Amino acid sequence: MNNQDKLDFSTILATSAHDMKNSLFMLLQSIENLDLADNLTEQQHKSFADLHYQTSRINGTLMQLLALYRDEQKQLPLYIEENSVAEVLNEVIEKNRLYLNCHDIEVKLDVDETLYGYFDLDLITYLIGDIFINALRHTDKQITLRAFTKDQYLNIQVEDDGEGYPEHMLAVCENRQSDFNANKGRSGLGLLFAKKIAAEHKTKQLQGHILLENRPQCSGSLFTLRLP
Repeated sequence: MNNQDKLDFSTILATSAHDMKNSLFMLLQSIENLDLADNLTEQQHKSFADLHYQTSRINGTLMQLLALYRDEQKQLPLYIEENSVAEVLNEVIEKNRLYLNCHDIEVKLDVDETLYGYFDLDLITYLIGDIFINALRHTDKQITLRAFTKDQYLNIQVEDDGEGYPEHMLAVCENRQSDFNANKGRSGLGLLFAKKIAAEHKTKQLQGHILLENRPQCSGSLFTLRLP
């Protein structure tokens, strides 16, 4: 095999991820349309909701892989402009409405409708959406989405009442551990994506970052995205 015939596996993987992501988007739309049928049983609605949720998770993972590849190639486009934070959080909720309607999970939204921030709309919506989807997986009964400004940062939080983050993920976020471990249930790929995208949002003095916390008495986890 000459040099022209050599396969660049990372490029092939990125191209395949892009194609699969487009197919999954069409699949998500088809599931939503099928769920609108008026002759479905409650169990069938729940099955469609679960299928929609799992498809969304796969779609999110492919988005993360593609973004991380582009970031490594210095080709990740970033379009930072003023956006409504409330619109982003409401969009995240609505994208998961099918699942929420079939499961006993309460979502609380705490954000001022007049709150705006400067960020890449698509990337931040994907980021918060991925954290929200994972919260749906691990929460018990309630998820809270909130946003506020503090110390020159826009803070966007996703809080659940589940079992909390495992120690290895807290360690990576705090830079006490260098590698994510895919063998421990929560691989941390979503957090790697979140750290990269947050860090791309910066000013001369400040840089975006994420924070992970476990609530007292094991009452859940708190993810915070901080953007300058």
